[in-house]
Amino acid sequence: MNKFCSNCGNKLDPNTNFCSNCGAKINKEESNYDYPKLPERNIVACVILSILTCGLYGIYWYICMTDEANAVSREDDTSGGLAFLFTLLTCGLYGIYWSYRMGQKMGSAGEIYNKPIKDNGILYLILFCIGLNIVNCILIQNDLNRFSK
Repeated sequence: MNKFCSNCGNKLDPNTNFCSNCGAKINKEESNYDYPKLPERNIVACVILSILTCGLYGIYWYICMTDEANAVSREDDTSGGLAFLFTLLTCGLYGIYWSYRMGQKMGSAGEIYNKPIKDNGILYLILFCIGLNIVNCILIQNDLNRFSK
Protein backbone atom coordinates (compact mmCIF):
# COMPACT_ATOMS: atom_id res chain seq x y z
CA MET A 1 0.00 0.00 0.00
CA ASN A 2 1.38 3.42 -0.93
CA LYS A 3 1.64 6.08 1.75
CA PHE A 4 1.16 9.78 1.17
CA CYS A 5 1.84 12.88 3.26
CA SER A 6 -1.36 14.20 4.84
CA ASN A 7 -0.04 17.76 4.44
CA CYS A 8 1.03 17.91 0.77
CA GLY A 9 0.07 14.52 -0.72
CA ASN A 10 3.66 13.58 -1.60
CA LYS A 11 4.40 9.84 -1.87
CA LEU A 12 6.33 8.70 1.21
CA ASP A 13 8.98 6.09 1.87
CA PRO A 14 7.54 3.41 4.19
CA ASN A 15 9.83 4.07 7.18
CA THR A 16 10.20 7.85 7.06
CA ASN A 17 9.27 10.20 9.90
CA PHE A 18 9.26 13.41 7.84
CA CYS A 19 7.97 14.26 4.37
CA SER A 20 10.81 14.78 1.88
CA ASN A 21 8.73 17.36 -0.01
CA CYS A 22 7.31 19.68 2.68
CA GLY A 23 9.16 18.53 5.82
CA ALA A 24 5.96 17.81 7.78
CA LYS A 25 6.18 15.28 10.59
CA ILE A 26 4.46 12.07 9.53
CA ASN A 27 1.76 10.67 11.76
CA LYS A 28 1.96 6.94 11.00
CA GLU A 29 -1.82 6.50 11.36
CA GLU A 30 -2.71 9.36 8.99
CA SER A 31 -0.14 8.47 6.32
CA ASN A 32 -1.72 5.10 5.50
CA TYR A 33 -4.30 6.48 3.08
CA ASP A 34 -3.80 5.70 -0.58
CA TYR A 35 -5.03 9.22 -1.35
CA PRO A 36 -5.65 12.47 0.52
CA LYS A 37 -8.69 12.08 2.73
CA LEU A 38 -11.44 14.51 1.70
CA PRO A 39 -14.75 15.25 3.40
CA GLU A 40 -17.78 13.76 1.70
CA ARG A 41 -20.29 16.44 0.77
CA ASN A 42 -23.95 15.76 0.15
CA ILE A 43 -24.49 17.13 -3.34
CA VAL A 44 -28.22 17.78 -2.92
CA ALA A 45 -27.56 19.70 0.30
CA CYS A 46 -24.86 21.77 -1.42
CA VAL A 47 -27.21 22.74 -4.25
CA ILE A 48 -30.08 23.58 -1.88
CA LEU A 49 -27.81 25.61 0.41
CA SER A 50 -26.44 27.48 -2.60
CA ILE A 51 -30.00 28.41 -3.64
CA LEU A 52 -31.19 29.29 -0.12
CA THR A 53 -28.19 31.53 0.58
CA CYS A 54 -28.48 33.31 -2.79
CA GLY A 55 -25.17 31.84 -3.93
CA LEU A 56 -23.06 32.50 -0.83
CA TYR A 57 -22.70 28.81 -0.03
CA GLY A 58 -21.97 28.24 -3.72
CA ILE A 59 -18.93 30.50 -3.41
CA TYR A 60 -17.68 28.49 -0.42
CA TRP A 61 -18.36 25.25 -2.29
CA TYR A 62 -16.48 26.53 -5.38
CA ILE A 63 -13.46 27.43 -3.26
CA CYS A 64 -13.45 24.08 -1.42
CA MET A 65 -13.80 22.07 -4.64
CA THR A 66 -10.88 23.91 -6.21
CA ASP A 67 -8.61 23.33 -3.20
CA GLU A 68 -9.61 19.67 -2.93
CA ALA A 69 -9.06 19.08 -6.66
CA ASN A 70 -5.59 20.60 -6.30
CA ALA A 71 -4.88 18.23 -3.40
CA VAL A 72 -5.99 15.01 -5.12
CA SER A 73 -4.37 15.89 -8.46
CA ARG A 74 -1.14 16.85 -6.64
CA GLU A 75 -1.00 20.11 -8.55
CA ASP A 76 0.07 23.29 -6.84
CA ASP A 77 -2.31 25.36 -8.93
CA THR A 78 -4.41 28.46 -8.25
CA SER A 79 -6.06 28.24 -4.83
CA GLY A 80 -9.83 28.25 -4.50
CA GLY A 81 -9.91 31.80 -3.16
CA LEU A 82 -7.80 33.14 -6.01
CA ALA A 83 -9.81 31.18 -8.58
CA PHE A 84 -13.01 32.78 -7.27
CA LEU A 85 -11.39 36.23 -7.25
CA PHE A 86 -10.11 35.81 -10.82
CA THR A 87 -13.56 34.66 -11.96
CA LEU A 88 -15.14 37.68 -10.28
CA LEU A 89 -12.61 40.17 -11.68
CA THR A 90 -12.87 38.83 -15.23
CA CYS A 91 -16.69 38.80 -15.18
CA GLY A 92 -16.72 35.01 -15.46
CA LEU A 93 -14.11 34.55 -18.18
CA TYR A 94 -11.70 32.81 -15.80
CA GLY A 95 -14.55 30.40 -15.03
CA ILE A 96 -14.21 29.02 -18.55
CA TYR A 97 -10.57 28.14 -17.88
CA TRP A 98 -11.45 26.90 -14.37
CA SER A 99 -14.05 24.50 -15.74
CA TYR A 100 -11.64 23.01 -18.24
CA ARG A 101 -8.82 22.71 -15.70
CA MET A 102 -11.08 21.06 -13.12
CA GLY A 103 -11.89 18.35 -15.65
CA GLN A 104 -8.20 17.84 -16.30
CA LYS A 105 -7.35 17.76 -12.59
CA MET A 106 -10.02 15.20 -11.81
CA GLY A 107 -8.85 13.09 -14.74
CA SER A 108 -5.25 13.14 -13.56
CA ALA A 109 -6.35 12.36 -9.99
CA GLY A 110 -8.26 9.37 -11.33
CA GLU A 111 -5.12 8.14 -13.09
CA ILE A 112 -2.89 8.71 -10.06
CA TYR A 113 -5.12 6.82 -7.64
CA ASN A 114 -6.64 4.34 -10.11
CA LYS A 115 -10.17 5.70 -9.71
CA PRO A 116 -12.81 5.50 -12.47
CA ILE A 117 -12.62 9.23 -13.24
CA LYS A 118 -11.87 10.51 -16.71
CA ASP A 119 -10.84 13.90 -18.05
CA ASN A 120 -14.13 15.77 -18.55
CA GLY A 121 -12.54 19.13 -19.34
CA ILE A 122 -14.35 19.58 -22.66
CA LEU A 123 -17.71 18.57 -21.14
CA TYR A 124 -17.24 21.04 -18.26
CA LEU A 125 -16.24 23.75 -20.72
CA ILE A 126 -19.38 23.22 -22.81
CA LEU A 127 -21.64 23.08 -19.74
CA PHE A 128 -20.15 26.34 -18.44
CA CYS A 129 -20.58 28.07 -21.79
CA ILE A 130 -24.28 27.18 -21.99
CA GLY A 131 -24.92 28.38 -18.44
CA LEU A 132 -25.00 25.06 -16.60
CA ASN A 133 -22.07 25.58 -14.22
CA ILE A 134 -24.15 24.10 -11.37
CA VAL A 135 -24.03 20.80 -13.28
CA ASN A 136 -20.23 21.14 -13.38
CA CYS A 137 -20.17 21.58 -9.62
CA ILE A 138 -22.38 18.52 -9.16
CA LEU A 139 -20.17 16.35 -11.40
CA ILE A 140 -16.94 17.60 -9.82
CA GLN A 141 -18.27 17.03 -6.31
CA ASN A 142 -19.38 13.54 -7.30
CA ASP A 143 -15.80 12.78 -8.39
CA LEU A 144 -14.34 14.38 -5.25
CA ASN A 145 -16.63 12.27 -3.07
CA ARG A 146 -14.84 9.19 -4.44
CA PHE A 147 -11.80 10.33 -2.45
CA SER A 148 -13.68 10.41 0.85
CA LYS A 149 -14.08 6.65 1.06
